[in-house]
Amino acid sequence: MTRELVETTLESPSGASLHLYSRMPEGRVRAAVHVNHGMAEHAGRYGRFARALTDAGFAFFAHDHRGHGKTTAPDAPKGVFAARNGLDRVIEDVLAVNKHIRARDAGMPVIVFGHSMGAIIALDFALRHPDKVDGLCCWNAGVETGLLPRVSRLILGTEAWIRGREHPSALARSLTFDSWNKVFKPNRTAFDWLSRDDAEVDKYVADPDCGFDVSTGLWLDLLDGIFFAADDRHLSGLARDLPVHVQGGGVDPCTNKGRDMQRLADRMKKAGMLDVACSILPDTRHESLNEVNRDEITARFIQWLSGRFR
Repeated sequence: MTRELVETTLESPSGASLHLYSRMPEGRVRAAVHVNHGMAEHAGRYGRFARALTDAGFAFFAHDHRGHGKTTAPDAPKGVFAARNGLDRVIEDVLAVNKHIRARDAGMPVIVFGHSMGAIIALDFALRHPDKVDGLCCWNAGVETGLLPRVSRLILGTEAWIRGREHPSALARSLTFDSWNKVFKPNRTAFDWLSRDDAEVDKYVADPDCGFDVSTGLWLDLLDGIFFAADDRHLSGLARDLPVHVQGGGVDPCTNKGRDMQRLADRMKKAGMLDVACSILPDTRHESLNEVNRDEITARFIQWLSGRFR
């Protein structure tokens, strides 16, 4: 087996041609980690994480979501999940990758991992397909449904009705990315909120497949995922002994300084889940895997994995 990062195309029943990255360890595979990336980025940014995982005996898989990276679909130009039912199409794609991984080794456990937008996708996937998830990792995106998400849903719905779902929303960007960046004034770039590592931020800024505006429809699709996952009734379908790893940055404005992640973990424990680990990382911004303390973060995560998937 090769240990290089391999790029292939996987045809999804949703109609998307998914750009899939994979890397296999040498020798026995403990489990597979399926990474779901964040908004306005792509799976190709996770190569360093892939190397660390495979060095520890874990297979790595990650695909570009619809409207991102090199994935293509007739109804999903850049920044758009789909013309309609976008979240359903995205979940369908995740299922296609899950089946692809399991087809390689029927007995291999699959850990569904998500960062930011990908954490919401991973959680929604687990809630809809609990039998397809052997471990769940939700990093850097909570599923809170307070006043701001409810008002945003109403305003974005009106905006989509007037201008169309396919157009970018200046309001959504102002309430999120722009607002989060102001926390770290004086700003060097528009994305200082991502990491304290200037080199990593500069890579993001220079990448044409990062930092773009997504459509109003995509924001609404993501809000659908947040509200679905925020319903405690849906947690009952998850296995009580499912290993769950929740993590957030202690100064990440996207997750209310990690408080949203702690609340997600608390909800899971209250629902009766027995193996929920939660870590709020001091001084850490949004992109844990690109932060100055990334090596320690990755090592701790692999230690968690190794304790559950031998």
